[in-house]
Amino acid sequence: MVRGVCATVTLLMCVLGGQAVDLLRVTTTSGNPPSTPQVHCWCASYPNVTLCSWPEPSQSPPIHYVATYSERHRHASTKQCHLIQPGSSFSALTSASSSQPFWHCYLPNLKLLTDYIINVTAVYSNASSSHLASFMLEDIVKPDPPVQVRVSTHNNRNLLVEWSPPPTWTNMDIFPLKYQILYKWENRGTPKSVNLGPFESTKAELKGLTPGRPYFFQVCAKELLDLGECSDWSSPVNITIS
Repeated sequence: MVRGVCATVTLLMCVLGGQAVDLLRVTTTSGNPPSTPQVHCWCASYPNVTLCSWPEPSQSPPIHYVATYSERHRHASTKQCHLIQPGSSFSALTSASSSQPFWHCYLPNLKLLTDYIINVTAVYSNASSSHLASFMLEDIVKPDPPVQVRVSTHNNRNLLVEWSPPPTWTNMDIFPLKYQILYKWENRGTPKSVNLGPFESTKAELKGLTPGRPYFFQVCAKELLDLGECSDWSSPVNITIS
């Protein structure tokens, strides 16, 4: 290992067609380059709730992080992103499916149809490492999963699947959601699945299911005009038709 050497590594990835642009920068004065924050951004309630997150390294975490954002194509001022540390009640809620601690930052009041750059820099005692990402709010819309999914028998052999919108989606009147239903079963040991939808209501009646067979149901939510992507699937609910 060569000591006392200052090294800079830059990787630029550009994808045409309005997709994200990622720029990774690593600067170190000695030793091995530090890990770069792996930043993921999403809009959980269009257009008011935008979050970015990245995992804390399990070994040699940085001294601190600096997170800023600005409009990409204008000489607008750079703003600080509100950092939320791992271990907070908010971080624990949004990282419930992972045992790894996650940092989050909150980006309030973003403009519609506007490209943004977010810069998350991990600062170490002898180095720094930055992840810069470009995004447009409409491309990263991803609601939280629907809640209170319920499945019950209806008209003998039919099933009624009901659910409630994600409570974090706060603009249902202006930006309604649509939904998909995924149900799974096994046939002689072979996994089977059917994806139904989209549904604009919060319930659907399913027909033609086999009595005595266990089924598992999940629901995802997506913005009605197809902004962004569908939410993660809700927790599975199982039922066997008698």
